[in-house]
Amino acid sequence: MTVNPEYLVLLFTTTSGASGDLLGSDEKEIIQLVWQVLNLGNKTTGAVNEVLVKPESVELTEDCREASGLSEEALSAAAPLEQALSQFNERLQSEISTSSGNSFCLCTDGQLHLRQVLHPEASSKNIPLPECFFSFFDLRKEFKKHVPSAADLKDLDLKFMTDYLNVKVDSVNNFTALKIQQMSSIALALVSEPVCQLFSCPEKVNEKFETGTCSKMERIDDNTVIRARGLPWQSSDQDVARFFRGLNIAKGGAALCLNAQGRRNGEALVRFESEEHRDLALQRHKHHMGSRYIEVYKATGEDFLKIAGGTSNEVAKFLSRENQVIVRMRGLPFTATAEQVLQFFAPSCPVTDGTEGILFVRFPDGRPTGDAFVLFSCDEYAENALKKHKEILGKRYIELFKSTAAEVQQVLNRYSSVPLIPVAPSPILPLVAQPAFVPPTIAAIHGTRDCLRLRGLPYDATVQDILLFLGEYTADIKPHGVHMVLNQQGRPSGDAFIQMRSVERAHATAQRCHKRSMKERYVEVFACSAQEMNVVLMGGSLSRSGLSPPPCKLRRLSPASYSFPPAGAVLPAGAVLPTGAVLPVEAAGLYPSQFLLSPRPMAPATFYPANNQMYINYTAYYPRVMGNLEPIPGSMGHKAGYPLDGVPIHHRAQSHTQSHTHPHTHSYTTDTLDMPISLPCMSLDWGRKMEYPEETPAARGKHANSAHTGQRGEN
Repeated sequence: MTVNPEYLVLLFTTTSGASGDLLGSDEKEIIQLVWQVLNLGNKTTGAVNEVLVKPESVELTEDCREASGLSEEALSAAAPLEQALSQFNERLQSEISTSSGNSFCLCTDGQLHLRQVLHPEASSKNIPLPECFFSFFDLRKEFKKHVPSAADLKDLDLKFMTDYLNVKVDSVNNFTALKIQQMSSIALALVSEPVCQLFSCPEKVNEKFETGTCSKMERIDDNTVIRARGLPWQSSDQDVARFFRGLNIAKGGAALCLNAQGRRNGEALVRFESEEHRDLALQRHKHHMGSRYIEVYKATGEDFLKIAGGTSNEVAKFLSRENQVIVRMRGLPFTATAEQVLQFFAPSCPVTDGTEGILFVRFPDGRPTGDAFVLFSCDEYAENALKKHKEILGKRYIELFKSTAAEVQQVLNRYSSVPLIPVAPSPILPLVAQPAFVPPTIAAIHGTRDCLRLRGLPYDATVQDILLFLGEYTADIKPHGVHMVLNQQGRPSGDAFIQMRSVERAHATAQRCHKRSMKERYVEVFACSAQEMNVVLMGGSLSRSGLSPPPCKLRRLSPASYSFPPAGAVLPAGAVLPTGAVLPVEAAGLYPSQFLLSPRPMAPATFYPANNQMYINYTAYYPRVMGNLEPIPGSMGHKAGYPLDGVPIHHRAQSHTQSHTHPHTHSYTTDTLDMPISLPCMSLDWGRKMEYPEETPAARGKHANSAHTGQRGEN
């Protein structure tokens, strides 16, 4: 924006704390406003004006007393900030005669006086500022335009500029009067011959934070992003923008972070318009939002994109309506419709654009999650909507929260991600006799125990926490070798797997790190194989009772070692099953042919190419809950171990017998074998029956039910 003001108002502020380059960094209050008017037309200056300000805490530091010459007694008789600003505005307008159409603009020594002192304090005290405080000239930047090579902008100060321009100033004046005279002398030197510089492009201070969207393909400068930590859980993006009032946040640049449960974790990533404003934001480290202090750290553009970036056209269209207030609904009935949501909020808080202003959150397969986002055109409607918190819709109470565009992106990104393991079809094979199979060897199941299993991790543990927990053994982790296990809701299960470089290092790590503490919890560390790790990451479980395969691997018609001829993959009616059992002709049509195909082999061990960095590998599994099978007319029931015709069949393989006592509990007895073997769903030695040691019958039933429904659980 280009302006040509007729007057410059040279403004200088003093706080009860630090001064100079640290002004405003200690969150101290303003105690003095000093200004002088410069007429750019006739190159003349007015008188130096001063207004004292009474702070809420009348305590001055020793440096402040010496520099300003002020005392607590003088400040106690002064007016508070709001009245002092009114006096400033009235005296300024009378001196400049703004009623006659004269224009003016503020000019300060650097950015701190307005951005770090006046705007933050006025915001915290809910004091509205006059329009003139939202644009100003930075005297240091104007000097830099005249002499670009004189010095770095951060090294400039009033003394350097007066010496460079050969300006004489009476040093007899007190601290603030001296600063104002130095500023006016520098400004006069810049606008006079031979420089003749024009003050035409003032700095702007954003009055309001603008919401917006951010694409994952956008490039963001790492030097413009910070991470704020310690926010109240109920804070919104507007509250974050208010904390950084005076600094220009980019459009849609305040993104609140969510934890694994989809709730705010007290952190936010903020993107500023420039590196200069980012550096000023870092000076607000441990400033207060209400009664809480906020920590401010550097962050990267990649961090911001992970939180606020999105690629969904549906979300982009939903968030394209600017200046809208977003409310998040949680706990909706799965059958809820947009019309029911509109009726829920009507008539006191109409939704923007009707059904177009409602966005339902769904899983990748289209199932509703019970969450939705709703747009309102103003804060008044949004506040009325929030009053309906925990009111009933259908048969459920609805939770309502003020939300942000970044939260919409995060929630949609979390739920729209496709699971790494596809959902398997519901098996309908219990009516078919289970054929015997040849169990694979020990090496096929266990393999080399060069991996670690961590159990009992805190649910908020990160990869960095795990690396700190392992300490010196971190150097032995393979690239991309840390795998966090999530449960079926996409939340941390408290387990993790780590791929080590060798069996020896895995064993040593397990011995030294077992039951060490992480965040007030002790963590168990065990050595395991890559095969066991893969089974758990696919949705199975690993406990003291052995391996339980994922739900999609629970029942198989044929053993993994059995291969069908390519041309005869589908068994015709009357064909002989692998175990010798004959499928009756009248029952052959009851079972789809795709379930008689050769099963797919187990996935190979996870392998990641070498790299210099380690990234987190999350594995999410979305099981489908099996419904009860309805009886099919004309079919017959049977017991495990019996074919459809009711004749008992005893399956034997390599001189051992198998008896089924539970769908997921098997026992084995030996005849003549001496070598131990293991099955794909367990890790046992011969002579030991698979059971649940040290558990009550109720606990065993709970464990079996958890495995039956495909839940991982915590072992």
